[in-house]
Amino acid sequence: MSDETEETDDQVEMAGEWDDAMTEQEQTDSTNDDFEQVKATPISASTALGGDVKLDVILDIPVTIAMEIGRTQLSIRNLLQLNQGSVVELDRFAGEPMDVLVNGTLVAHGEVVVVNEKFGIRLTDVISPADRIKNLR
Repeated sequence: MSDETEETDDQVEMAGEWDDAMTEQEQTDSTNDDFEQVKATPISASTALGGDVKLDVILDIPVTIAMEIGRTQLSIRNLLQLNQGSVVELDRFAGEPMDVLVNGTLVAHGEVVVVNEKFGIRLTDVISPADRIKNLR
C-alpha cells in the first residue's frame, strides 16, 4: 500500500471516529437532565455601578494608570535616528488636556501640574461611570 493510500485511510478512519464521538455527545446532551440551563443576564449600568452588587471584593485590585499627552507614528528608521535633543511631534496642540487611562480605558482628562518638585495631574474632566461602561463594549 502506498503512503498516500495509508494517509487517506487514516483520515477516513479519523473522520468516522469524530462523527461517532459527535453523535454520542449529542445523545448525551439531549438525555442529561442533571444540569439546569442558565441564561446570562446583561449587566445594566445601575447594576454595574453598585445597584445590587457588592464591590468591596474588587476595591483592592491594583490597576495601571497612564497619563497620555499625545501619540504619533514613526517608521523604525526615524525611531532609530532619535537622539538626545530630538523633538517628536504629537497629535495634540500645546495646552490641550491629557488623557487619563486606567488599564487602557479613558476615565478622565487633566492638566500637568508641579507639586513639591514632582509632576502630577489635575483632573479637569472625569468621564461619568455610565459613559465608561458604554465605552467598554
